[in-house]
Formats: sequence, C-alpha cells, structure tokens
Amino acid sequence: MTSTRLATARLTERACQEGDAHAALALLDQSIVLRHRRIALIRYLLAQQLGAPLQARHHEYVEKIAARLSADTLARVVGAARARLRP
Repeated sequence: MTSTRLATARLTERACQEGDAHAALALLDQSIVLRHRRIALIRYLLAQQLGAPLQARHHEYVEKIAARLSADTLARVVGAARARLRP
C-alpha cells in the first residue's frame, strides 16, 4: 500500500471509529481535490455528522453532485454514509 493510501486509511479510521471531525474534513478535502463524486458526498455527510467546520465550498461541491443523482442513488449514498459511523 502506498503512503497516500496508508494516510487515507488512517484518516478513515480516525473519522469513522474515533469520531474525529478534523479527519473527516481532511478526507472530504481530499475527495474534492481528486474530484470524487459519491465518495465526496459520503465524506461530506460524515463530516457534517461529526460537526466538522464545513465551509461554503464544501456545501457547493456536494450540492452540485447531489443535484445530478436520482433519489434512489442519493438514498443509497446516505445509507453508506450512515454505515461508516460506528454506533
């Protein structure tokens, strides 16, 4: 695994298992830079759930993505985001 993948894995662990809002925000920023769509939306929802300090650019990015998804697809993405947080 490359160092970038290791860093992403560690951020994911911190965000999903430890509830680290800053890690969730870093993952979202990474997705925006890499022009992810669905994973960016999942990461946005995770960051929002964790209370990360989201900025207008985060909201604008995911609004554009969500506008292009069907209601069924959007529901699946939301379900995937919920599944990432451990109860």
